[in-house]
Amino acid sequence: MIDTNMLKYDENGLIPAIIVDADDGAVLMLAYMNAESLNISMNEGITCFWSRSRKELWRKGETSGNIQHIISIKADCDMDALTVTVKKDGPACHTGAESCFFENLYGDTSEPFSLEKLYQIIEDRRINRKPGSYTTYLFEKGVDKILKKLGEESTEVIIAGKAGDKAETIYELADLAYHAMVLMAEMGITPADVKRELASRHVVDKKEKQEKST
Repeated sequence: MIDTNMLKYDENGLIPAIIVDADDGAVLMLAYMNAESLNISMNEGITCFWSRSRKELWRKGETSGNIQHIISIKADCDMDALTVTVKKDGPACHTGAESCFFENLYGDTSEPFSLEKLYQIIEDRRINRKPGSYTTYLFEKGVDKILKKLGEESTEVIIAGKAGDKAETIYELADLAYHAMVLMAEMGITPADVKRELASRHVVDKKEKQEKST
């Protein structure tokens, strides 16, 4: 941990803070902090900034309810900028967008693939049943069909892995991951839920099997 007195504020006593989503690493917004708002943020565990236009402190979500719960705060190598990793209760942008950064200026406009974005598409298919969609078909057939497909894909992974076929194992693992996420959406389980469960365990060096009490 560094001493906050080492931070370099600008001539107005401000330091830029880049807000990052803890779930998928997306940049959510850019705001500014002064020493007071930084201390408030660290003490309360929610983001507090300095408004350059209103010349006053403001807590993110104090009117909208879209509070940002701080996971970590890091300074860059020059000590003149911060990244604040947060778990957000709602959209970061006042427009209602998840991130303030959505206006493309240059380059590829397509968003990089992520499991979170795949889950969002699957969840959309659950809510808005697109005709002809395989995902829609699974949701319409219900949980028994989803579980059956999950079992089939698990078997395919085992067969490919046993054969030592790396390419086929990757292919089958992708199928398994997709069907697992369909089950997650069906049950209201999010990728963040799974991440939190993994983070709470020492899964690399120790496997703890939890048995349900009978």
